[in-house]
Amino acid sequence: MELLLETVALFCLKLAYETEDSSPILRDDLLMSDYEREVFGLLVRRGDVEGIRRKMDECVGLALKAIGGADTPLGRELQRLAAEFTSIQTIELIDVPLIALKDYLKDIQ
Repeated sequence: MELLLETVALFCLKLAYETEDSSPILRDDLLMSDYEREVFGLLVRRGDVEGIRRKMDECVGLALKAIGGADTPLGRELQRLAAEFTSIQTIELIDVPLIALKDYLKDIQ
């Protein structure tokens, strides 16, 4: 699950900060330091759903801004998927909305 959380964060940051004429953002970039696998691993081991949601909200907010906001077709879908993710109450329920979010972010890259 930690890898999946890190992947979603990476896709969000790529949308927000990566440009065609720059080098790609990678998992070991300084930009990813607050969203790396170990950070998410700690939150998962603690069962800190709120902490995970907060981290994902930060990333998704950046991605949403990068694609033009919630008033665009891409933005509406991203916001819908993010809302599904945010509605989770336990770690055990996180996989399905997280995978949907990851797949969508991957598709719109």
